[in-house]
Amino acid sequence: MIITLDFKSELPIYVQLRNEIVIGIGSGALAYGEKLPTVRQMAQDLGVNAMTVNKAYAILKNEGFISIDRRHGATVMPLAAGQAEFKAKLENELRLVISEASLKGIPRDEFMQMCTSIFSAVTFKPNSISE
Repeated sequence: MIITLDFKSELPIYVQLRNEIVIGIGSGALAYGEKLPTVRQMAQDLGVNAMTVNKAYAILKNEGFISIDRRHGATVMPLAAGQAEFKAKLENELRLVISEASLKGIPRDEFMQMCTSIFSAVTFKPNSISE
């Protein structure tokens, strides 16, 4: 998986890294059980501080996207679907994105088509994972 960071963005690098990994899991570029590079290796590959990668990994672990084991490193975790806590967070984030789209003149039909297209591109299917 190729991770692209924008060093000129106002979005912190650790957030960009977290987002890229989540998108990688959602798109199928990172599979359940797949190992991520070590913090040191990821930092070296991206040209960032190891603490930046460590912070991104810690957030991903807290959110349940990865597990971290000192002996085995970071591994992509299976995800539980339909968590009430996540649904509330998603609703708040969508409210903001929809408001911004509306204020920028994006018509509802165009916005919904973009959402459908992006959602269709996500290959991750929580029900297909067996433990």
